[in-house]
Amino acid sequence: MKDIDPTDKRIINRIQSDFPITVRPYNTIAEDLGLAEEDVLQRVKRLRSSGIIRRIGGNFVPEKLGYVSTLCAASVPDNKLEYFKKVVNSYTGVTHNYRRENHFNVWFTFIAPSRSIIDKNLQDISRQTGIERILNLPATRVYKIKAQFTL
Repeated sequence: MKDIDPTDKRIINRIQSDFPITVRPYNTIAEDLGLAEEDVLQRVKRLRSSGIIRRIGGNFVPEKLGYVSTLCAASVPDNKLEYFKKVVNSYTGVTHNYRRENHFNVWFTFIAPSRSIIDKNLQDISRQTGIERILNLPATRVYKIKAQFTL
């Protein structure tokens, strides 16, 4: 992995699934890892600005908050990948966006207050990017697993 040293990995491993809810969470992380709070803050800032960390925030069950979610897939030519990614990631309801080795090579999840808002946003993405076929695959049954990526 580019630009990640062992200390960065320890910080990423610590914050993925157990981010402290305290007045000074980065100080709590620093104490847990034997680091200085300022060092943790600077490293997280660098990891965010480089795109290694995309966001820091809570994960909620959309349905319990009155929202809906869906999995989307698109077939995006290589010459449009960066622009498509930028457009998709500009929507606050997108929680994951990743590339796969498949005809449908870009997959992302979308959360919104209603299916109609998701439909409108997918139409907007299609219009902005020129990608006409974006699959909208709402879940018929939800299975939750803990996604912890140990580095």
